[in-house]
Amino acid sequence: MDISLICRLFETLPRQGPGNDESTARAFRMIPELPERPEILDVGCGSGMQTLALAHLCPDARITAVDVHRPVLDTLEKRAEQAGVTDRVRTLCASMDDLPFEKHSFDLIWAEGSIFIIGFTEGLSYWREVLKDGGYMALTESAWFTPAPSPEAKAFWTEEYPAIKTEEEYTAIIAASGFDLVGSFRLPEAAWWDDYYRPLETRLEEFAAEHAGDPEAMELVEGVKREIAVYRDHAAEYGYVFFVMRK
Repeated sequence: MDISLICRLFETLPRQGPGNDESTARAFRMIPELPERPEILDVGCGSGMQTLALAHLCPDARITAVDVHRPVLDTLEKRAEQAGVTDRVRTLCASMDDLPFEKHSFDLIWAEGSIFIIGFTEGLSYWREVLKDGGYMALTESAWFTPAPSPEAKAFWTEEYPAIKTEEEYTAIIAASGFDLVGSFRLPEAAWWDDYYRPLETRLEEFAAEHAGDPEAMELVEGVKREIAVYRDHAAEYGYVFFVMRK
């Protein structure tokens, strides 16, 4: 699949994955304390809805928002200007597995819907290097809510993301990676629909019209439609979990 096609489909959405401001705020408030002027790294920030939420939740923070796709960073910069937080939010086009930071640079690392790109264990291990001792990491990851998922849900995830695990398995990896789990919670279904799937359904219609006659684009459209349909039918079996942990 042409990665540029995927980027063009998703880059104009409010979010590039499940989440909402309420969940961002809930996770942030689980952190017991941060320094007076914390340094925050938002990894795989996309167009930055959660970045701006963090800027309002922690008005003394300086936030570095990193993504490999420049257009979404351009959108974030415009949003930051509109929100009046350009002095505290900077963007950086870089890969999450090749971050240009010194060790122990950040008090908090944030990653909503992005760690799957690098892998859960790999992300914790690598990002831990740029986190200060005693610093916090908060992230979301897809998880099974049942040990016996339905054949349709299992087939979908086996094809799309075979590394998906149960909440208990992620908790064990967190401990083995040198973190203490502060807490976790499942994202509500509204976090999938309001700012992600419903806008995405509208975008799919536009995208299909823009790329009519392109077999690869149509394959992408049908694949995303299938993803939405599987979630609609099996939301009780899986979802995103917010994990908050301390190094």
